[in-house]
Amino acid sequence: MVGFLYAFAAAFFASTSDALCKKALYRHTALLTAWVRFAYATPFLAVWLLVVDLPRVDQTFWVVIVALVPLEILAVCLYMRALQISPLSLTVPFLALTPAFTLASSLVLVGEFPDRSGLAGILLIVLGAYLLNVHLTRQGVLEPLRAIVRERGSFLMIGVSFLYSITANLGKLAVQHSSAGFMSIVYFPILSLAFVPLLLMARVRISDLRAGGAVFLLIGASQAIMAFCHFHAVALILVSYLISVKRLSLVLSVLIGKVFFHETHMRERILGSCMMLCGVLLILL
Repeated sequence: MVGFLYAFAAAFFASTSDALCKKALYRHTALLTAWVRFAYATPFLAVWLLVVDLPRVDQTFWVVIVALVPLEILAVCLYMRALQISPLSLTVPFLALTPAFTLASSLVLVGEFPDRSGLAGILLIVLGAYLLNVHLTRQGVLEPLRAIVRERGSFLMIGVSFLYSITANLGKLAVQHSSAGFMSIVYFPILSLAFVPLLLMARVRISDLRAGGAVFLLIGASQAIMAFCHFHAVALILVSYLISVKRLSLVLSVLIGKVFFHETHMRERILGSCMMLCGVLLILL
């Protein structure tokens, strides 16, 4: 029971972080906000150093990190840009495509064909994506699908989902060659440092950080709590259960979009995100 509470908390703080980032993106660039997600969470996570046993890491860990970091940076920059230019309710639900992309990559790379449950899950995700814009069917049956391509934020988030299907496997490999606690502590600082050359090229100033104020601190705190809950849940329940519960963030983000950002067409977007969540459950469970 405690493990599921941790998983739900991880979903809640993931949605909270997205909402705070969207608020920050009204005044700040996607690049700076992406960096804040990692850099401002680092001091909160550093407290774990007092309680986590530091493992011995081998060469494979560092090779994986080198491959992982540029993909993660690209993914989070696209993520922030998607939140910046499109509604939460039309972007975050597309993270449901990550497990579908994982199934597709398994088919291509190792010849593993999804079972009936996996195929049904993919179908539900596609139908859910269709329902997000179902009000456009008056203009044609295929118009909701065309709208996904036209809505740049939705299109970018599909790319993020694809990248996450790769980074999820690389991240798991990194944990296997270190530990979950160690990975959660060192990964954010590594990403923060890797962002520095990009920030310098973009001429980000100290005054930009000061202007972020409390919002930046809240983004860091929510990201840190999300990571804390995520890795505690990993230790208590199956990873498939954790991911299933954590994907509740899809629906939570749609609700946040309505309450705090006054987004429209909520009935169809809630229905669509719930259907996409059911698809994720079928694939994972």
